[in-house]
Amino acid sequence: MSFSNAAETAVLNQIFKGTALPWNGNTDLWLALHTADPAEAGTAITSEANYTGYARVVLTRASDITVSGATVSNTNLEQFPVCTAGSSVCTHVSIVDTASGAGNIIVSGALNSSVSVASGIQPQFSAAALVFTLD
Repeated sequence: MSFSNAAETAVLNQIFKGTALPWNGNTDLWLALHTADPAEAGTAITSEANYTGYARVVLTRASDITVSGATVSNTNLEQFPVCTAGSSVCTHVSIVDTASGAGNIIVSGALNSSVSVASGIQPQFSAAALVFTLD
């Protein structure tokens, strides 16, 4: 799992120029599912899941994210909305800075195994199932 180009640039600008991170004022971040690798140059809508009912899941920084060394993981069970129609095969996940639209991907990576979503299916990830490592 890796930082996006936008996140890398933002971090370098913060460290070396003192520029605030674009998502610094957000108390929340969001999880997004993707049907393909959004890659480091992608935005939050790049290959984003599009089954009926899909929405990003809010991550409250203070309670939903665990940081340990160079690793970030989800603290709690994270549940996406139930699919009411259509389908998506989700292969990647990202943490983004907006609830909807083409916001910045902060970090993304491949799921351990793809998740096939169809009517009645609710994608969910147990605590510590989503692990992002900065190296």
